[in-house]
Amino acid sequence: MKKEQSVAARRKVVRRWYSHLWREWTVESRRPIQPAFAEPLPQTWSDQEITAAWLGHSTVLINFFGFGIITDPVLFARIGIRLPGLTIGPKRLTAAALRVRNLPVVDLVLLSHAHFDHLDTRTLHSMPGTAEVITAPRTLDLLRWMHFGRKTELRWGEEKLVKRRVGELKVRCFPVKHWGARLRRDVHRGYNGYVLERNGHRIIFGGDTAFTESFGALRQHGPFDLAVMPIGAYDPWIHSHATPEQAISMANAAGAEYIMPVHHQTFRLSAEPFREPIERFEAALQRTPERVALRNIGDTFRLRR
Repeated sequence: MKKEQSVAARRKVVRRWYSHLWREWTVESRRPIQPAFAEPLPQTWSDQEITAAWLGHSTVLINFFGFGIITDPVLFARIGIRLPGLTIGPKRLTAAALRVRNLPVVDLVLLSHAHFDHLDTRTLHSMPGTAEVITAPRTLDLLRWMHFGRKTELRWGEEKLVKRRVGELKVRCFPVKHWGARLRRDVHRGYNGYVLERNGHRIIFGGDTAFTESFGALRQHGPFDLAVMPIGAYDPWIHSHATPEQAISMANAAGAEYIMPVHHQTFRLSAEPFREPIERFEAALQRTPERVALRNIGDTFRLRR
């Protein structure tokens, strides 16, 4: 009986979600997109620091002592299935803080998994092909028409040393709790979190994840200057997305000094109110507010050592 009730409840959630998507693709097409809170100025960033700006959703632009990185780049008005001159899918609530043409030199594109809100082919097609790409297992087929130079899949526990004119960056892959299917049936695709290391400093990019103990295992590779953590889309998707409190707990388990909350304020992908994730995040860190790296799309975080 309980199993039947559980199945019925899941079906109800799915129906409600498809109804929401229909509104997004029809009524919401007339809704204006709000501007980002601020516009980053990467041309002013120092190569002697760690600087990171949140461009929206899970897209973070990082200058890691001169090494340019962008995570899960999604910079256009809609995500979803791309047709000639049209994208069918959710529309942004808040505009990207930078357009593709305003990006600085990018040495590495880091992709956590194949979901449309993380691997956006339109954005990737628009980027210069000088960067390398590191992506999750069994996702290279989605990049086959991209003009990037090197494209590498990493599995959990694997690492790669990326060498560019500015120096080297070590990228290590670790397990998170999510799922990787882009469509309903390609469940073979992987999903990753990453540790970035350069000049004795380390950054965690948590990708997309529900609560998992795997962050605790990262502590032996620390300390970590910054953890980029997803804090939204947990209602009702708690089995694949962390709450703000859980995101903090995982960053704490890894031993991160600062935490950058992402994956909120950009798309309506779940039922929680627009400001709830960041409000809960700030409330959970009210005793140590200095650990909050930033709060709004377009904000910039600088770490001087």
